Amino acid sequence: IELDHGYFFHGEETTKGTAIVTGRISGEDHPFVEHFKYVKQFEDENTLARQTLPAPAQLLAELYRGDNGRITDAVYPDHEQLIQDIAAAYRQVIRDLYDAGCRNVQFDDCTWGMFCDTEYWNRRQDGARSLKAIAEEYLRLNNLALEGHPNDLAINTHVCRGNYHSTWATKGGYGPVAPLLFGREHVDGFYLEFDDERSGGFEPLKEVTPGKKVVLGLVTTKRAALEDRAALVDRIHEAAKYVPLENLCVSPQCGFASCEIGNKLTEEEQWAKLELVKEVAEEVWGTML
Repeated sequence: IELDHGYFFHGEETTKGTAIVTGRISGEDHPFVEHFKYVKQFEDENTLARQTLPAPAQLLAELYRGDNGRITDAVYPDHEQLIQDIAAAYRQVIRDLYDAGCRNVQFDDCTWGMFCDTEYWNRRQDGARSLKAIAEEYLRLNNLALEGHPNDLAINTHVCRGNYHSTWATKGGYGPVAPLLFGREHVDGFYLEFDDERSGGFEPLKEVTPGKKVVLGLVTTKRAALEDRAALVDRIHEAAKYVPLENLCVSPQCGFASCEIGNKLTEEEQWAKLELVKEVAEEVWGTML
């Protein structure tokens, strides 16, 4: 269905589509499992198929966006039951993906980016609930969904700050959420956006639990101009002051088409970005690869 308005990005409003609850939430027979089976057939010795999912917290946030909250509460007058049903549904989907051969799952999660942007958060919530209370709830939900997953299944999360038609939604460093997100979310690694000044510095990475991976999204997918290769290498070594180099990786900050509209890059410009990422990775970690 559609709401009265979409998300308000920097200078642009998104499409208005949303999701609502029509009954008890369940994870059986999720279409993503069939989608994964299709993609898996293209794996080879150098390529691993990954399944991305909106994070449980992202789903919960959507169910309370705009008028959705009234609908959600009508179906789920017991809010804790909603939390438990979402978590159980995700555990079911994760099990089914694993049985289909999936060994890498990524949660896509914009909620932490919202928390980093005080102005955005206050406008969105209008004082309804405190940031800390909701952040703790989102963390608990994400961790409930991860309980009991197989040890050889990697589960990572991407913290997105909005990626719509080369525009963005939120700004602000990771400091406000670092202890919760980096220290307490039970994922194996974090895909983080660091492609411009909106994301702040690397110091919050000191909160990352030892041994976990951090993927530095240093190359933007929003603009065609290629980043300076030497500057990217320098930034990686700067981040290594807080996370050991062997636990760091490099990538674009987000996808090239997080929506049907896509970003303002040609296909050739996208491939050039990926080639730059490959070259930087080989320069920095070549002896480790």
